[in-house]
Amino acid sequence: MIRNIPKITLTDGNSIPQLGFGVWQMPNHEAQKAVSTAIDVGYRLIDTAQGYDNESGVGEAIAAADVSREELFITSKLRNGAHQYDDAMRAFDESLERLKLDYLDLFLIHWPVPEQDLYVDAWKALVALHEDGRIRSIGVSNFLPEHIERIGEATNLLPVINQLELHPLYQQRDVRNFHAGHAISIECYSPLGSGALLDNPTIAKIAKKHGKSIAQVILRWELDQGLVVIPKSTHEHRIRENFDAFGFSLDAEDTAALDGLDDPEDGKTGGHPATMNTLF
Repeated sequence: MIRNIPKITLTDGNSIPQLGFGVWQMPNHEAQKAVSTAIDVGYRLIDTAQGYDNESGVGEAIAAADVSREELFITSKLRNGAHQYDDAMRAFDESLERLKLDYLDLFLIHWPVPEQDLYVDAWKALVALHEDGRIRSIGVSNFLPEHIERIGEATNLLPVINQLELHPLYQQRDVRNFHAGHAISIECYSPLGSGALLDNPTIAKIAKKHGKSIAQVILRWELDQGLVVIPKSTHEHRIRENFDAFGFSLDAEDTAALDGLDDPEDGKTGGHPATMNTLF
């Protein structure tokens, strides 16, 4: 039975499903199969990116889905090499073509790429596309507070969401406080710590207590904090398992143990927004 996933209302009035499906590091054929499975299971938020080079596969799955377009929440992200205003506009058109869509529910700037220093221009392009109705909500990914403040000063419009690496080993509490103060929602990528948490003894003990998987415990902890989460998998049983993160509750002791895993110095598994300058 397909579960109704809770939604979070963004500051622009649109709503995003709290649990979604990511497709990072999947080639087109794998993305098509995985997204088709995810939609059949009940996921309605699908997250891709120009830099993943799999929008075509995602688009094929969307086109073949036995659900209406209005039921789906489709996200993509602007590639790092297309931050100039005109380049961003063209890149967006190309995303729509690959995805076989006439609008996106959410479009993000993938990284600020500070060395290039064009993310304000990219944000202005997203603002224009939003005003034209071609993107329903606009946001960013991997942006630090100083990046967000700068685009807000330039356009008088803040992103409705920031997609960040966030999991029990890397909780980003200071950054989250900034976002809460500006009513910017947070979407967690690598919510399972890129696999680094799947043999964690503390989480394993909690999982055994509830008769759930380690992944389900981690996702439950993130969902309980009002975060949007987008786990990825190419395996049908894990896609189904991750979707079943709502069928139990963590108690105060569980939550405290997970909160205590935070390792701000060494917990991060991906690149850092201040130094990530690779163009793709």
